[in-house]
Amino acid sequence: IVIVLLQNFFSLSKMFSTYDTFSAPSFWQNGPAPGAIYNFPGSQTGTTHLFQRSQAPVTTATSIVAIAFNKGVLIAGDMLGSYGSLARFRNCPRIIKVNDGVILGAGGDYADFQYVKDFIEQKVIDEQCLDDGFMMKPKSLYCWLTRVMYNRRSKFDPFWNNFVVGGLQDGEPFLGTIDKLGTSYEDKTICTGYGAYMATPLLRDAME
Repeated sequence: IVIVLLQNFFSLSKMFSTYDTFSAPSFWQNGPAPGAIYNFPGSQTGTTHLFQRSQAPVTTATSIVAIAFNKGVLIAGDMLGSYGSLARFRNCPRIIKVNDGVILGAGGDYADFQYVKDFIEQKVIDEQCLDDGFMMKPKSLYCWLTRVMYNRRSKFDPFWNNFVVGGLQDGEPFLGTIDKLGTSYEDKTICTGYGAYMATPLLRDAME
């Protein structure tokens, strides 16, 4: 009897020594422990590094006004960034100097403008690294932006911008604009956004 009792005692003590009072059993067979993540069957768990935030403008800028005259080009725009209908950001420059002969203005979504501006700045750096005496001209940037905007429009993911490219090429002033569909044209007076309806007729009358 004593031997049987000792055997039972040792078996019980061994069982309790391996039992962890702090671990909880799973909710179901092969299920997750409390606090763990469970991937349900049929769910899409692909590993991608691309994230899409929005396909619509969020922080937007207003019109660009530009004129070309006999000695050069003038492009003007304010520095307001609107968050919807709220005049939220007051320091959003959207007219940049590309190089000594080209300036660029943009209206529309400010984030898209910053994205395109980074590409243009990298193109300028690449040209400077070549050190061959050539630099980007306004017609070259105008043609390149036309292809970029049309390419993104064809993918149904356009850049929500209107760009105005101005500068001097071979001593002659150049002024052109590209919208988010890739539509482009050249003129002596260009206004984008709501200014195209209000300022363009006034500027054309003044230029005449």
